Amino acid sequence: MNTVELKTEQRGFFVEPWRMLLWLLIAQLMVAFVGRSLGPLGILIGEDLSLSKAEIGLLPSALFIGQAIASIPVGFMADFIGSRRLLLMLSLCLGVSFLIMTMLTNFIFVLLLVLIGGLGYGAMHPTSNRGIIYWFSQTQRGTAMGIKQMGITFGSALAGFLLLPLSATFGWRPVLLTACVGLIITGFVAFAFYRDPMGSLKPRKKEGISFFIRALAEMAKNKPLLLVSLSAMGLNGSQMCLNTYIVLFAYEKMGISLFLSGILLVISEVSGSLGRIGWGIISDKLFNGRRLIILMIIAILAAIASTIVAFLPEGTPFLALVLVIILFGFCVSGFNGIWMNIASELVPKEQTGLSSGYSITLGSMGVIFVPPIFGLMVDQNGHYTAGWLSITAIMGMVIVLLSILSYQVRKSRLRGS
Repeated sequence: MNTVELKTEQRGFFVEPWRMLLWLLIAQLMVAFVGRSLGPLGILIGEDLSLSKAEIGLLPSALFIGQAIASIPVGFMADFIGSRRLLLMLSLCLGVSFLIMTMLTNFIFVLLLVLIGGLGYGAMHPTSNRGIIYWFSQTQRGTAMGIKQMGITFGSALAGFLLLPLSATFGWRPVLLTACVGLIITGFVAFAFYRDPMGSLKPRKKEGISFFIRALAEMAKNKPLLLVSLSAMGLNGSQMCLNTYIVLFAYEKMGISLFLSGILLVISEVSGSLGRIGWGIISDKLFNGRRLIILMIIAILAAIASTIVAFLPEGTPFLALVLVIILFGFCVSGFNGIWMNIASELVPKEQTGLSSGYSITLGSMGVIFVPPIFGLMVDQNGHYTAGWLSITAIMGMVIVLLSILSYQVRKSRLRGS
């Protein structure tokens, strides 16, 4: 091989992972674009189907229940068949189910199809995470995972920016149907251009459900993985509280206009997108791939931000509130890439799909349980201070869990040496 051929081969070796990341990012973004459309389109769907506020709230709940159901089995499947085929299968699952949903008027059937779509939405996480772990080195994964995870918040923001105004003009059904067609096309394109790394798929004999149960039981015995998943439960729940209540808090408590209150939500999502990349770069460049200390810093800063918000007086300047929300969103909406990396790196490479699915399932519980607790605190006390302080308390518990995890990791390393 001559010098030119060698340089070309080396350049391809370094460029190829980033090219594969592009397809993982596009798939993740389009899945979020369609799946997270339920938030901005909820009011229009509710008007069309004559739904109550509680019934509208069941739509995203069904999506995340689907995510919790699918994450473990699809993560397990990803370890066997790789990410490439699953990118197509999951895009079809979400795209087709939501496409059919646009043709129905019965709420029960709509809810069922949202849950089925949630299987594809949630299972995309362990599928794409596996691609990151196999394509990138230890000191690149934080940045790569952050970029990939940014597709979720960016897709969500894009749904609010594009789908809501278009649906207000043309109706939510044709607009969402068009978005579903775009997702399905994206799935086929990703399948055509994405490749699993050489050697990542090893031939294995077929195993039954008993093998899956044994593998899951072994995963459940992994105490570090359990600790980081419980920590993610608190952070995920806090993220959903910020997204759910910041508009109401700013409008009702701070006396800010509804338009500017909505802008705060956009700011928190944009900050989260930047956080998913920023924390990954920080962990790669400044901490040499160490993720645990980053998650600890995130929890501490989130606790500080929630405490500040709890005690903000009425009449606080909008700019001051913006600065606090930027910090808050950067932390609780930007931690996901670091979490996914830790969950994937705590197990051998051949188990990264299952470990991601296991951790996502546990972490998703926070989205279901923490926001109602926040709302209950507000209802019982008549103000938001108790709600924001409940997030501070949750961050305190997260810090304790991460401290225990850090001790266990250090003890394991000492044993290994």
